[in-house]
Amino acid sequence: MPPKGPDKRAKPSRAIRRLVIWYRRNAAVTSLVDSATSTAGSMAGNMAGAAGAATSVAGNMANTVLQPLVFDPLRRLQRGLGGPDEDKPINDADRLWVAVDGMGGDFAPGPILEGCLRAVELLPLRVRFVAEQAPLQAAMAEMGLQEELDEAVARGLIQLVASGPSVGMDEEATVVRKKRDASINMAMDLVKQGQATAVYSAGNSGAVMASAIFRLGRLKSIDRPAIGALFPTKDTEQQVLVLDVGANMDCKPAYLHQWALLGHIYSRDVLQVANPRIGLVNIGEEECKGNELCLRTYPLLAEEERFVFAGNCEGRDILSGEFDVVVCDGFTGNVLLKFLESVGSVLLDVIKEELPRGRRGKVGSAFLINNLRRIKKRLDHAEHGGALLLGVDGVCVIGHGSSKALSVLSALRLAHSAASHGVMANLHALTTTVVD
Repeated sequence: MPPKGPDKRAKPSRAIRRLVIWYRRNAAVTSLVDSATSTAGSMAGNMAGAAGAATSVAGNMANTVLQPLVFDPLRRLQRGLGGPDEDKPINDADRLWVAVDGMGGDFAPGPILEGCLRAVELLPLRVRFVAEQAPLQAAMAEMGLQEELDEAVARGLIQLVASGPSVGMDEEATVVRKKRDASINMAMDLVKQGQATAVYSAGNSGAVMASAIFRLGRLKSIDRPAIGALFPTKDTEQQVLVLDVGANMDCKPAYLHQWALLGHIYSRDVLQVANPRIGLVNIGEEECKGNELCLRTYPLLAEEERFVFAGNCEGRDILSGEFDVVVCDGFTGNVLLKFLESVGSVLLDVIKEELPRGRRGKVGSAFLINNLRRIKKRLDHAEHGGALLLGVDGVCVIGHGSSKALSVLSALRLAHSAASHGVMANLHALTTTVVD
């Protein structure tokens, strides 16, 4: 009787078991994810040796076992800060000037300046940085930014503009009338004088809005400016513009009508949505639902021929991707904004709680933790940098009060995008019928 051939079942299973044990014990599993398939095939092949057909069986089985670890189902959410264009050289002739309120924010001026230094390297813009000299010098020394700043100034990418006493985060908005040389006022003046195409501030939002109205003025036929925030949707390529998110607590139907027109132009020109779908935040889809504000606003939007009104938008539909712009009063919008800010952190904590304990949980966490953090950032509005103040005669971005370098960079990208698409020309051409 001829000798028995190699066992085609036992050896492949032993190879796979050894491979899994090795994989779990390796402390650097996260760095080996991309090469796990090839490692599995080669190890299984070596261990099977003379097993003949068993080699391919072991390789295929190992590949199947490790497939969920190699092909990350959340990889499409790993969206970088810059995108493909940031790797291309920047033509200095294409750079736009942006005025930055260097004293605005809880951590100003150091992190604000750091964000500007990163922005001028990654984006086609130049920054006029308005700040008080003494706090700025102290922050640069503390953070070690002097050399980097000197280089940026020498290259003409950043220009320092000295200001007077700034507006505090806890001061009344009307203080901008008294502190005429405050950093926020001087930054607004740079836009008014044509020395900057946009302004950014992470300071007192009420003061920023007041300064914008006093210095830049309102657009013709716009009664109240609105703060518009970009919310993520289930489609990674789409965002929804929500306004107002806090500038106006008590509203008239005419305000929401005007904001719908502003949002339509911004979504079309800057976000490049061909036919933006406008929605009215309400408690039901039916026309007869809602409070007095919604009931009176609905016919104004439905009769408007300058945009596509998609009807009432319930809270569950805001992030559905079915709307490109939704309008509401500032009270409702601010509640939505603050709720969204908390979702990312809560979601991450819940998933961490639900991960298995022990060895399996640690391995699973190693693979998922970075993805979960990216999801948190995607849902956290603070990570998007800032919100647009629409309705004033200039591009104005209001940052989160706790903004640091990364948020500043994101906000400046938003400001540059709005300024470079010529949105102000179309907003100037906008005429609205004011309805009481």
